[in-house]
Amino acid sequence: MLWLVVIIILVLIVGTVAFYISTYNGMVKSRNWADESWSQIDVQLKRRNDLIPNLLSTVKGYAKYEQETFTKVVEMRNQLLEMPSDDRQATMAVSNQLSESLKSILSLTESYPDLKANAEYMKLMEELTNTENKIAYARQLFNSSATRFNNKIETFPGNIIAGAHNFQKTAYLSTPEVEKEVPKVSFD
Repeated sequence: MLWLVVIIILVLIVGTVAFYISTYNGMVKSRNWADESWSQIDVQLKRRNDLIPNLLSTVKGYAKYEQETFTKVVEMRNQLLEMPSDDRQATMAVSNQLSESLKSILSLTESYPDLKANAEYMKLMEELTNTENKIAYARQLFNSSATRFNNKIETFPGNIIAGAHNFQKTAYLSTPEVEKEVPKVSFD
């Protein structure tokens, strides 16, 4: 009879330890997925930053009167390059501003039809558009990964293990207020 009690206690201890390890490892995996998805954003931001000088040098010859816009884009690009990699919210805020400024450069083809005929410009524009789309997708992936991680550390019994190991909630990337505004459409 004593041996049966010992076996039950051992099974409970082994089961509790296995559950604890499994829960902890699940939290670590979820946190790593969130970190990896952030690194995908970082890769795309770097790719965009590498495209900007080529785009600007191509456009400058056509749009000599857009110097203020070019200067603003270069300043934001440099600011983004100098940002600490762990300040995700600030990085995305500057990135969003840069995206808005790039939209004005991409719209220059309306004012400069010769620019539209430039093959290098069109290639750079396509790459930049693809990169912007990849950044948007990576942001969605990051928020999904952050949700998965946050759910694990905030729900019972994970919240107990998360508290014991100081797991911190991951902040979501939000959409800038400017992008939430309803666009004005006019057929005049």
